[in-house]
Amino acid sequence: MPSLTRAEAQRRSSLLTVHSYDVDLDLSGDGEVYRSVTTVHFAAAEPGSRTFLDVKARDLHSVRLNGRELDHTGWADGRLPLTGLAADNRLEVVADMRYSREGEGLHRYTDPADGLTYLYAFVYADHAPRVFACFDQPDLKAPYRFTVTTPADWTVLGTSPATQIAPGRWRLAESAPQATYLTTIVAGPYRSFTTEHDGIPLGVHCRASLAGKLAPHTTEIFDVTARCLDEYRDTFGARYPFDAFHQVFVPEFSVLSLDHPGCVLLRELYLDPATESERETRAVVLAHGISLMWLAALVTHRWWDEFWLSQAFADYMAHRVTAKVTRFSGPPVTFSVRRKAQAYVADQRPSTHPVGVEGDDVQSVLLEMDRITYFKGHSVLRQLVARVGEDGLREGLRIYFTRHRYGTATYDDFLEALAEAIGEDLSGWGREWFGRAGVNTLEPELEIAGGRIVSAAVRQSEPSRTHTLNVGLYGDTIKVERMTVRGGRTEMTGLVGAPAPDLLVVNDGDHTYAKIRFDPRSRAALPSWLPRLSAQNRAMIWCAVLLAVQDGEFPAPAYLSMVGDLVRAEPEPTILAEVLEQTRNDVLDRFLTPSRRPAAMAGLAAALDERLASAGTAISLVRARIDAEQDTATLRGWLDGDKLPGAVGLDDDLGWRLRYRLAVLGGLSAAEIADAVLVNPGLDADQWAAKCRAARPDPVTKAEVWRTIMTDPEISSYQLWALAEGFWQPEQNDLTDGYVDRFFAEIPAAAARRGDLVTELLLRFLYPRYAAQPRTLLLAQHLLGGSELPPPLRRAVADHTDDLRRVVRARQLG
Repeated sequence: MPSLTRAEAQRRSSLLTVHSYDVDLDLSGDGEVYRSVTTVHFAAAEPGSRTFLDVKARDLHSVRLNGRELDHTGWADGRLPLTGLAADNRLEVVADMRYSREGEGLHRYTDPADGLTYLYAFVYADHAPRVFACFDQPDLKAPYRFTVTTPADWTVLGTSPATQIAPGRWRLAESAPQATYLTTIVAGPYRSFTTEHDGIPLGVHCRASLAGKLAPHTTEIFDVTARCLDEYRDTFGARYPFDAFHQVFVPEFSVLSLDHPGCVLLRELYLDPATESERETRAVVLAHGISLMWLAALVTHRWWDEFWLSQAFADYMAHRVTAKVTRFSGPPVTFSVRRKAQAYVADQRPSTHPVGVEGDDVQSVLLEMDRITYFKGHSVLRQLVARVGEDGLREGLRIYFTRHRYGTATYDDFLEALAEAIGEDLSGWGREWFGRAGVNTLEPELEIAGGRIVSAAVRQSEPSRTHTLNVGLYGDTIKVERMTVRGGRTEMTGLVGAPAPDLLVVNDGDHTYAKIRFDPRSRAALPSWLPRLSAQNRAMIWCAVLLAVQDGEFPAPAYLSMVGDLVRAEPEPTILAEVLEQTRNDVLDRFLTPSRRPAAMAGLAAALDERLASAGTAISLVRARIDAEQDTATLRGWLDGDKLPGAVGLDDDLGWRLRYRLAVLGGLSAAEIADAVLVNPGLDADQWAAKCRAARPDPVTKAEVWRTIMTDPEISSYQLWALAEGFWQPEQNDLTDGYVDRFFAEIPAAAARRGDLVTELLLRFLYPRYAAQPRTLLLAQHLLGGSELPPPLRRAVADHTDDLRRVVRARQLG
């Protein structure tokens, strides 16, 4: 189907004013489709003109414009031509829409635990026409009135309050003006928990079989929600702008969360987190969704190339506000060691792009909505706050929301509001940071004589930017100095004459976005000084060292030696959890040469045993210990009831992790996997079972799993990703070697069966990431050079190939 272009959207926006939508959905049947009846009232600036309506139906039954039946034989590729428009128009469209299993449109899920069915509408970014006929672009905002027919025992939620007017018949109040992509409908026998805060009705909902898991968490969820609502009200200078606020944990959700006015959809992953760091992550995700009630719903981007601003700012505000007003103080630290590292990786790939993306059609813009958008955008906004100050940020945001309330705005509008607040022109700064791709490297140069600094400078790689940052000196005395870095080399004159430090940290406190390097003296001092630094600096430095490993500038064995020290001494749970995960996924499984892996795994296991024996029951340590175990008898003993390291109890999560590790090592049968699902039908048992099945080192099973991934059109996206995630294992390179060639031969046809989002996530897991050899790179280049690939697939293959090339290069260092 053609993707809406900016020019088409501008023409349609200049012609039309949409007054309202009335949408009637009949969700009471159990077939493949549902009836959707849409009535749109709109004005046309030029009577007699023509335009088009977006409708992606299975069957289009009737179209009536101003009382006359339209011939809809011209309906094609999701577009319905409309001709002979009047000044004021009433359009009615009757269609049958198809339920989705890939999370695009109205997704339907039947819970295997009890046979109950659940629905939710995923219409971001251009999937609203899969649910109702509409003019699908963000600047044509309008009020909505939904009416929904369901089985009598269902609940219905949406972007405005829903009332059951008869058994199985629901009517939603007229909404505030909103963009098509911000609509949703949730329907099913959801279990609801409700309260009220500051006059705002609050609800948290999940499927019935998971209500027991959600119930103990509702107090914390409501507390985080209330605190964030208050803080955003005070920061933005505007009260929460909608009638109620619901948060719904929905099954088989393709993204982490999706934010609609008054109704946020969340992945069930966050329903019952096991660790404190996972609860912190949930709080940040909740804060992100709440902030978008202002940043996207109250004021909406005019075109998709400015969608990045609301998402980046929401990510920044979520981490900031969670740390400020909830019991979780660590989000900025977690961001530095986790998300920011992901931004740096993305910003060095072939697909790198400016934070402020450009694109002439919806799909080309959405292709750029990635870790650069969210996490580099977040980082650049943190640098912006370092420039304008806290007061400037607050005043600028209040100007912005007052000026554009319930309307649309642009990036220029946002930057102008901040500039007005501080009395400075920020356009040049914005072009430098939001308009340029790539990441700088900042490296100190020191000359020391007689125990004191004789000269000091920071060297910056291209493309150079202006950085407002701190430089920290750590030795017999500690000094932190604020400075501005410009151009290729900036003298640090304020440090001349200071006592020579053991360690000099550029970007102390992590206020800017740049790869950080260390002078030789500081690099030698890192292992001894790292435990004594602030949590924020420790997180920033772990990120910097991991990037140096990936760049081939820091040997993987030296990194692993530092990890051993971290395991024994790191007090911050989130740093410990994130570094352990990166150590396993990036360093042990990829950047370390395979011949060194068994000994490195044993060394990590020994360090973890030492920490667990002395420090108790940190779940992240136990998980890492399971992942590091190479003996099936030990794993089997833990699963069968022998005391786990750290004296923790064996819950569902740890049980599945043990089974998965056993499956990888060939110690788990297919029958045991099936029995485990029957005995423990938990939150994500089906996904764990799929991963375990795919991970078994059995040629017949591998062939069956491969065939399912590549050819089964009925499998859900969650099952697809789980199978792909389990398929490749570093312990099984010989077994799966033949599938490397097959991946590059078969992936174009497999991707053609899936949506863009599903394909992107599929490639993240299914690309042969452990086959770090020149042959794999040649196969990738052949695919990229000789095929007409869809842009999402080409981008994903090119990026993952670049990642693999880094692994090949870094292994040469050792």
